[in-house]
Amino acid sequence: MKKTALVTGASRGIGKAIAYALAKEGYHLALFCHNNFQLLKDYAAQLAKDFKIEVYVYCGDISDSEFTINSCEDALSKLGQIDVLINNAGKASIGLLTDMYVADWNSIIGTNLSALFYTAKAIVPNMISRKQGNIINISSMWGTVGASCEVAYSASKGGVNAFTKALAKELAPNQIAVNAIACGVVDTDMNAMLSEEDRASLAEEIPAGKFCSPEEIAHIVLGIINAPTYMTGQIIGVDGGYI
Repeated sequence: MKKTALVTGASRGIGKAIAYALAKEGYHLALFCHNNFQLLKDYAAQLAKDFKIEVYVYCGDISDSEFTINSCEDALSKLGQIDVLINNAGKASIGLLTDMYVADWNSIIGTNLSALFYTAKAIVPNMISRKQGNIINISSMWGTVGASCEVAYSASKGGVNAFTKALAKELAPNQIAVNAIACGVVDTDMNAMLSEEDRASLAEEIPAGKFCSPEEIAHIVLGIINAPTYMTGQIIGVDGGYI
């Protein structure tokens, strides 16, 4: 039976690892990125070849409602259905709130939070009509406890958590599960700005003693997909015991 998934932010890091894990399980894919279109196209071609699946790619600003809704609808028409929606695209900004520009705030909220509404707006009706589906939002531990000098990022991820819980209640009667993964420190490009000294110091603060790998998050995603839909509205912490 055909299985399909849509993954945003799929050209690198967590999204790329999730795409690989899903492809390995036989999912046909729609993959989104913002800037790395050639990189994503090459990766999609490799996945299609290695796992004998259909892969469609889209490049644009996920915070742009017109682009996101239209692209999701196109992916839906090509794949026929979307069984799994992974909202992974995200961006961060480190600095004092007083130094942040309004445009930066709007960009982070648009990418990390508003985009979830746009993808759901396009995909959820199809899931409801089939009374089947799984939505997984990639969140952060900072959405739970907040982080100094990351007010916009923390606020956006706190919104993701609330969005997840609310939508889960709305869709539960249709057997559609909605959950979020509150990631700790994951070894991705988002943390590449840290010096080796800062990385080592941060790793020491984590009880697990290391950063999480994108592949570990992908493994959690597969576990959520395979769980009963009775597990819904959960914010699943994967942070090595940090919080």
